[in-house]
Amino acid sequence: MLTQQWKHLKSGTDVRGTALSVDNSPIDLTDEVVQRIAKGFVRWLAGYTGKDASTLKIAVGRDSRLSGPRIAAAVSEALTACGVQVLDCGMASTPAMFMTTVDLGCDGSVQITASHHPFDRNGLKFFCAVSDTRISGGLEGAEIEEILQFAQDGDFITGDAAGRLEKADYMPQYAAGLRRRICDALGTTEQEQPLTGMHIVVDAGNGAGGFYASQVLKPLGADVSGSQFLEPDGRFPNHIPNPENEDAMASVCSAVLEAKADLGIIFDTDVDRAGCVDAAGREINRNRLVALASAIVLEQYPGGTVVTDSITSDGLKVFIEQVLGGVHCRFKRGYRNVIDEAIRLNQAGVCAPLAIETSGHAAVKDNYFLDDGAYLMTLVVIKAMQLRKEGKTIDDLLSDLPEPLEGKELRFAITMPDFHAYGEQVLTGLEAHAAQQGWPLAPDSQEGVRVIFDREHGDGWALLRLSVHDPVMPLNIESNQPFGCRRIAEQLAGYLTAQAGLDCRELEKYLECRR
Repeated sequence: MLTQQWKHLKSGTDVRGTALSVDNSPIDLTDEVVQRIAKGFVRWLAGYTGKDASTLKIAVGRDSRLSGPRIAAAVSEALTACGVQVLDCGMASTPAMFMTTVDLGCDGSVQITASHHPFDRNGLKFFCAVSDTRISGGLEGAEIEEILQFAQDGDFITGDAAGRLEKADYMPQYAAGLRRRICDALGTTEQEQPLTGMHIVVDAGNGAGGFYASQVLKPLGADVSGSQFLEPDGRFPNHIPNPENEDAMASVCSAVLEAKADLGIIFDTDVDRAGCVDAAGREINRNRLVALASAIVLEQYPGGTVVTDSITSDGLKVFIEQVLGGVHCRFKRGYRNVIDEAIRLNQAGVCAPLAIETSGHAAVKDNYFLDDGAYLMTLVVIKAMQLRKEGKTIDDLLSDLPEPLEGKELRFAITMPDFHAYGEQVLTGLEAHAAQQGWPLAPDSQEGVRVIFDREHGDGWALLRLSVHDPVMPLNIESNQPFGCRRIAEQLAGYLTAQAGLDCRELEKYLECRR
């Protein structure tokens, strides 16, 4: 069993911790800890593949974080000490590191990243090659626990001889694959520059995504002027590299308008998530991004099932099922949960070609169910060019999407020690409270409690759920009438503020400022 020292490093399917000291804060991703985890991965991968460690080939990459070079060096040293052949890919996107198992014949890979989290954090993501029995290469939470258990126990493999460390500049090869995808879809060659006439602004947030402008779009003829924050900078000085962040989206929307571009693209730090912006400077994010991806993928898979997270809007369900002719399946929040459900459906004989979370994680069946922001945006660019030839835009594709008038997210910290048990108690109580009030519950919420409010009581819904990883209960609200979110929040406030273990200050502030 994992001790707290090691257990707290697990974050879903990732390893995450503090890698830089700020104001004398302690570092838990020390070189020693990182090396033990890397050796634990070798132990796990050797067992999974049935190979001797000396025959394993593992790629190592990192995003732009300041601690990345240190951690990459520690990981590489540990891997070679186990006899592993290591490919040092330098700065790379997370999806590209999985693709080293496809293009470079690696048995596994390690990406050093903490996604959009603060600059002092870092982490490790692990991949293995897909097989007849494994559709997705990303490791599951239980497998991360195994690796951490090996690290804690010192259960390592010692190589008879040190493995080789080689430099491998893989990103150009990965980018070439995306260019081929565009050219094949548009029936052209790179020399014909099929994106000529298209003006696309890219915001990389000073992460690892700048390559998309310089190595994918520009060589195909696209005008990328006005693109911003393409240079890697692990301090993230301009905005949080997160498509969900309001300031980040506002920044790229302004950049698109200023450049008079046809399309804007924004990535998170390690490029496994993305969002985009139309020519009018309107963000295509969250529900709109899910709708756009669904429209694109369901063209190839008519009647297919789109798996989304639980907080998607009712209008999106209408769009997928009544406009696109697909099936909408809501599932538990968490990108790995959504991907795993899509994989499960396909294995059960249900065509589920797309798994996508409102955070911008999107995984397509045709791409190893890999959550790859660059691949998703490549599909968007292709569709934009196809529509352009018809005198249409991306916005035309979304014209029939019913959208709520208002949306709001509030987050309540849980102050009880056993936050999971307490959160479940709160949810059970809300179910009973809703029954007392005569509020119906959605039949397909999959997680948490989704309460439906009629026109008289706010014309929308509210979903209260437990956070995937943290002692937090998010409350998502949507309404189709002015001030409807406030009305719904007011009706829930009596129950929520009575829960002694919930910090409801954010709710109280929201209601107070709207009076």
